[in-house]
Amino acid sequence: MKGGNTADPVRFEMHVHACIACLMQALQKTESAKGLKLNEVDMPSPAAGEVLLRVHSSGVCGTDLHIDAWTASYHFLQAALPVTVGHEFSGEIVARGEGAEHLPLGQLVAVRPSVTCGRCPCCSAGDFDACTTRRGIGVMRHGGFAEYVAVPLRNCVAIPHGVDPEVAALAEPLSVSFEAVRTGNVQPGDRVLILGPGNIGQGIALFARAAGAAQVVVAGHGDAARLEVLRSMGFEDLLDFEGQDIDQALAVYTQEALFDVVIEATGAVAVLAPALRALKTHGVLVIAGIHSAPVPLDLTALVRRHQQLRGSYRAPEHCWLEVVAFMQTHQDQLRLMITHRVPLAQAGQGFDMARARLASKVLIQPGAGSAS
Repeated sequence: MKGGNTADPVRFEMHVHACIACLMQALQKTESAKGLKLNEVDMPSPAAGEVLLRVHSSGVCGTDLHIDAWTASYHFLQAALPVTVGHEFSGEIVARGEGAEHLPLGQLVAVRPSVTCGRCPCCSAGDFDACTTRRGIGVMRHGGFAEYVAVPLRNCVAIPHGVDPEVAALAEPLSVSFEAVRTGNVQPGDRVLILGPGNIGQGIALFARAAGAAQVVVAGHGDAARLEVLRSMGFEDLLDFEGQDIDQALAVYTQEALFDVVIEATGAVAVLAPALRALKTHGVLVIAGIHSAPVPLDLTALVRRHQQLRGSYRAPEHCWLEVVAFMQTHQDQLRLMITHRVPLAQAGQGFDMARARLASKVLIQPGAGSAS
């Protein structure tokens, strides 16, 4: 089912329900091996409590690259195959299942990809952030690299009028960045080191600056294109470690004083020891990167310097409202993070650019023409 005129949302919703048997395109993981396939699949029907979204934009994330490569730590997906990938997306509500009428047809939403069970003791107590059996959209259930996707209404975050749908697709990675800064308790006047200039690191830099950090240093390895995006957003203290010793490269910033907060967003083991050496006594090291294997750390040095090691992952549900408010007031900067747009039919090209780190954020757009 292609396109569609939503000038009359109610009539369009009726048309959508009549077309549930139509086919659409979806980028899927279909087997326990490297690669993804663009398939024609049945258009989904929203169940009770769900809405059907016409996808506007879906961002390519490191998780998607790992699923494509069939990294060992993602083999748990096997039980869900075939599954449509993509968990960073925005879309317009075009149909609603029973009991999902809270948001109007035509409403632009971003989607929290973590679907809670509603049945475990934590969910029964209303503590959804602690759900023990959650399932990820785009991981264990169909996601946003498709023309349409059905999602629970409670996972939809309404996007205010005037926010660009492309910027709205950044809500999920921005929520991860927001949580990393919150976990680090960045305060006005802090000096902050961010390791990893990808989309998450870029968001961390923006939120750290908004929190009042006196200095934000961002470092990468062979990341010229992504560091240039940060430069365009007004960041000047940028480092590329390629061909350099990390400690020596950081010395220009650490010789006078060490950092109050270091936030790691690389998933690279090699940066962790230098990160602790660059951190002041009583400083905080936040680990936001996903590491594929156990990591050795000098805990004796950490203890003697009273340093704190904190993990940061998924933002609490209530934080998404703060992220949306930030999107409203920082759209011009956030648009700079989006460097490439590709149609769904050319999704593989978008994955290649992301994998080669030639792009900051690649958006896959089912309704787009040629890549840009």
